[in-house]
Amino acid sequence: MKKRVGSLLMAMAIGAGMLAGCGASSSTASGASSGAAGGAGGEEGAVINIYSWNDEFRTRLEAIYPEVESTSSDGTVTTLKDGTEIHWIINPNQDGVYQQKLDEALLNQATAAADDKVDIFLSETDYVFKYTDATANVAMPLTDLGIDPDTDLADQYSFTKTTASDQNGVQRGSTWQCCPGLLVYRRDIAMDVFGTDDPVAVGEKVKDWDTLKATAEELKAKGYYTFASYADTFRLYGNSISEPWVAAGETTLRVDPQIMNWIEDSKEWLDAGYFDSTVKGQWNDDWNKSMGSASKVFAFLLPAWGIDFTLNPNWDGDAGAWAVTNPPQEYNWGGSYIHAATGTDNPTAVRDIILSLTADKANLLKISKDYMDFTNTVSGMQEAATDEAFASEFLGGQNAYEYFAPVAENIKIAPLSSYDQGCVELIQNAFSDYFQGNVDFDRAKTNFETAIQERYPDITEIQWP
Repeated sequence: MKKRVGSLLMAMAIGAGMLAGCGASSSTASGASSGAAGGAGGEEGAVINIYSWNDEFRTRLEAIYPEVESTSSDGTVTTLKDGTEIHWIINPNQDGVYQQKLDEALLNQATAAADDKVDIFLSETDYVFKYTDATANVAMPLTDLGIDPDTDLADQYSFTKTTASDQNGVQRGSTWQCCPGLLVYRRDIAMDVFGTDDPVAVGEKVKDWDTLKATAEELKAKGYYTFASYADTFRLYGNSISEPWVAAGETTLRVDPQIMNWIEDSKEWLDAGYFDSTVKGQWNDDWNKSMGSASKVFAFLLPAWGIDFTLNPNWDGDAGAWAVTNPPQEYNWGGSYIHAATGTDNPTAVRDIILSLTADKANLLKISKDYMDFTNTVSGMQEAATDEAFASEFLGGQNAYEYFAPVAENIKIAPLSSYDQGCVELIQNAFSDYFQGNVDFDRAKTNFETAIQERYPDITEIQWP
């Protein structure tokens, strides 16, 4: 979206203030609830409106939520046992469409009819901070719903709770997902190059960047690429930044040294032939095809959802051709956060859904078993890591949770800002042209600066390390 973030948050704050005047609860300065569940105990609405960008949340809810009766054939309406209808308002993430539609609905929340109000909305890690902002106040503090994060969500991975909290440490969302990433590799290529496809042995070949670089030479000598694209490694560097792209209250964007390391290393690896030069970025046809059986790409860096949503559908060979092992660097990629919209007329139902989807270990383990999601209870994932019932047919009977769990326990989330999504997208777009030899380094920097100031006119300065 090419709106000014600051203006949008101001507008949201005004809207949130109007909502508070219409009876929605809010938090005191200390973070304590000033009203029980925003009017919980009163009559709930007949419609629960949930905003998202795909059907992932719906399928998880249908799988474990005991109040579900049925869902319409087109997936737009889920009916609960008491007759309440969940209306799924789905807009694509591409080109900021989802956020634009959600923002419009949130800005109209105060004057919307009861059954048109946003009740639940989802956000991704790349832009969650925009919606948990305390000033905007569009996502209710969980305590206002009657959820105590310290007790009800005590088993969640701590970095997911931090990610869902505002600048004052007040948690305003929750997630069923934890998204540690692994290295996912082709067994047949490992056998051809290393003489083994054992995850422990392969893990030693990719255990850090220096070791992986030497391994990349081995792969190249046999005619293989280590990864499909320079974009495949970005999240590992991006998760390691020490300061936010834009600090709270500032208008200066600072490019972290780790981002510059990614640019330098990506150019080196591309020139050396460790990436497939025909694959430009991710989420395009060439990238999808690089996951097919005819591809010469050895590995991908993916979280659990990446294996389920992306790799598995793109693989056209037999099951069991892929395996997982440790990545060269611990990282997290993604996460869908559930928020209760300030002004919801269904606070009791919203509370019940959030707790069922993000706090009930049995429910979360079922999601992990059915969908291969790495879910958000520490004890649950420790159990899954040693339970043969969680072995994956797609991974040849391997239990991926054995590798996911230790990565998750060591993730430290990078500092967030409201500008993260645009910065992450635009830095990759600008330097893709540089990697491909279409522009020089300085032109790529200039193109990034221009793109940032077009998307975020309130940014007054861009500082490079």
